[in-house]
Parts: sequence; C-alpha cells; structure tokens
Amino acid sequence: MSIHPTAQIDPKAQIAQDVEIGPFTFIGPEVSIDSGTKIGPNVNLEKWVKIGKDCKINHGASIGGAPQIIGYQENKSFVNIGDRTVVGEFVTVHRSGKEGGSTDIGDDCFLMAYSHVAHDCTLGKKVVVVNYTGLTGHIQVGDQATISGLVGIHQFVNIGRLSMVSGLSRIPKDILPFSLVEGNPANIRGLNVVGLKRSDVSSESRKAIKHAFKILCWSELNTSQALEKIKSEMAVEGEVKEIVDFVESSERGILK
Repeated sequence: MSIHPTAQIDPKAQIAQDVEIGPFTFIGPEVSIDSGTKIGPNVNLEKWVKIGKDCKINHGASIGGAPQIIGYQENKSFVNIGDRTVVGEFVTVHRSGKEGGSTDIGDDCFLMAYSHVAHDCTLGKKVVVVNYTGLTGHIQVGDQATISGLVGIHQFVNIGRLSMVSGLSRIPKDILPFSLVEGNPANIRGLNVVGLKRSDVSSESRKAIKHAFKILCWSELNTSQALEKIKSEMAVEGEVKEIVDFVESSERGILK
C-alpha cells in the first residue's frame, strides 16, 4: 500500500493492500476501496463510499458528499462505483437522499473533469460524461451512453443505452436508446451510428432500428399510434423490443 503521509484515513475505512493514495487526501468512515485503485491528491471520499478495482480518482474529486436537497436531514446513504472507472479532476458525486439508498456508477465509466453526478442517479457500464455536465437527481443512464459537455438534464430523465447527447443540449424528456440528440430543447438528429458500429450491432439490426425510428419519431403518428404500427409491421425483438419497452415505461415522455 502506498499512502502519502499527509493523507488522512478514518480507522473505519477498508482499503486494499495495493491501493495508492496521494497527498492531502481525506478518506472518511466506512469507505471501501478495492485493489489496484489509485486515489490522487486532494481527493475527498467523505463517507459511505464503495470504489471497485483498478479505478482512478483524480486530483480534487469529491465523492460521497451530502445531496444538494433543500431541507435535507442527515441519513445513511451510499455511493457505489464499479471497476475500472475513471473520475476526473474536481468531479463531484453525491450520495442518495434516501435512507439506505445509493448513487450508482457502473464499470468502465469515464466522468471527465468538473462533471457532477447528483443524488440517486444510476449510470450503467461504459458511460461517458464530458466536462462541466451535471446529472441532476434520479437520472438513469443506460450502458455505453455518451453525454457531451455543458449539457443540462432534468431530474428523473432516463437516457437510453448507446445514445449520444451533443454538447450544450437541454434535456427535459427521456432519450431513446441508440439515438443522437442535440439542441435546446433537444431533438433527435438521427441514430448514434458510430456507437452502434463500434458495439458490433449488425447492419440488419441497424436497419431495423432506423425503421422503428422513422415510424416513432419522423412520421405524423403520435407515440401510441407509432407503437401500434411498429408492433404490427416489425418483429419486436432485440433492439426494436428495447426501444418499444423503453417508450412504454417512460414517465416523462420521449424526445423526438
């Protein structure tokens, strides 16, 4: 274990033997850090934080702070970060606002400098959040989604798997899986073709996704009518079923 002598570590913290901890870092009570993780200088892991294997937490990051909720009453809640995730400089991640709840970040995520993940958010695997973007409370982000810089997202929004949000966008509603969105407020500009190809989604599946999007987003049908048309004309399986299920479970409505 390599711990700088200026680091402060609570005796109730659990730290694997090969973890590296930089100067002037604070590690609070009931923080757990798994093997291979590197914690940079001036990092604050306040309390009730669990960090997985081979993560990298860079200079000035603050994780496990109280949620920014007016009238918040202190309770025991958590932040969980998966394996191989990178947390950039001055990133903030707040624990849940609910007793026993958690803010969860999956494996292989990349939170770039100055981004923020608020209370009760859930990020899947391989999610990228670019500089200065803030995820407000209760946001759900699907695997392999990319959220560009300076994006504003409403509370309780769901962001679908393998979607991409362009920079400076305002997101008031749910974002369909596989979509590329942009604007203020944002609209669907097309499919995340690059992401789909990089994830080895077959050309046949990409064609099916595109056809479903034409019906759902680029026709004169309302959402209910579009779903019925998709179900009547297409095989509702694989990625098409994922789109249909996402729309049917949406509470805020979807961006088109």
